[in-house]
Amino acid sequence: MSLINTQIKPFKAKAFHDGKFVDVSDADLKGKWSVIFFYPADFTFVCPTELEDLADNYVAFSKLGVEIYSVSTDTHFAHKAWHGTSPAIGKILFPMVGDPTGQITRNFDVMIEEDGLADRGSFVVDPDGKIQIVEVTAGGVGRSATELLRKIKAAQYVRNHPGEVCPAKWEEGQKTLAPSLDLVGKI
Repeated sequence: MSLINTQIKPFKAKAFHDGKFVDVSDADLKGKWSVIFFYPADFTFVCPTELEDLADNYVAFSKLGVEIYSVSTDTHFAHKAWHGTSPAIGKILFPMVGDPTGQITRNFDVMIEEDGLADRGSFVVDPDGKIQIVEVTAGGVGRSATELLRKIKAAQYVRNHPGEVCPAKWEEGQKTLAPSLDLVGKI
């Protein structure tokens, strides 16, 4: 079953954020756009490249009113240690959520049960707490923050402009479509 347009499930967790341990829950996502960014494990290989890419683009996400929550099945203690020892991870300004029980990872259906790790899954949640974008890749395939930003801009545009949709490769400021009987077979 697809998670698109479904309400996120309740959760509570500890995160490392801004030099401290903080509580994070589904309530923190309500009323704003959020990215839940799952990755397999701290102190690995592809994961730090993805998280550094998000950190390097964090200002652009913030300008769109989007908060990022990175999540792995590591603890918030491991996140702190990684943040303090890796130059790439040290750039992170967003909450690094620990999910050692796998509750959040299972809520988003990205748990690799035999390994106790998360798949590489990105979920964009709208201010109503509904999932609008889902991207899951194989373990060896890293994701792109700029492509995620493009998709978020499209989702925000569609939300703010009922009756319009964004075609493939749509970039902010480009023409959109207004689905109608007149367009059928003409695109």
